[in-house]
Amino acid sequence: QVQVVESGGGLVQAGGSLRLSCVASGSIFSINAMGWYRQAPGKQRELVARITSGGSTNYADSVRGRFTISRDSAKNTVTLQMNSLKPEDTAVYYCNADLSTGGSRYRSTYWGQGTQVTVSS
Repeated sequence: QVQVVESGGGLVQAGGSLRLSCVASGSIFSINAMGWYRQAPGKQRELVARITSGGSTNYADSVRGRFTISRDSAKNTVTLQMNSLKPEDTAVYYCNADLSTGGSRYRSTYWGQGTQVTVSS
C-alpha cells in the first residue's frame, strides 16, 4: 500500500542547515499536495511548509525566508531545505502527503513516521 518515508533529520548547530526528504510510494494516481509539519515539546503540531500539485507554496511565518520546500514530481518526492536554523526549530518533523490512490483515485492524507530535528545553541 501507500507509504510515506522521511529522511534527513539530525542534530545541527544554530545557524546551520539541514535537508529533509520525503518519498511517497505505492499505488499513487496523483499527488495533490505534500508538506511538512512539526511538533515541538509542549506545542501543538503546526504547518511548516506545503506545496501543491500546481507548485504553489505555503510557509509558516516563523520559517519563511529560511526554509524552502520543493518537489520532484517524477519521483514523488518533496524536500525541505532548512537554512539559518534556530533552537526554536527543534521539533519532530512529519511529512504529510495528500494523495489520490488506486483505481478509484481515492483521496486521502498519509503521514510519515516523523524525524527528530534538534538545533543546539
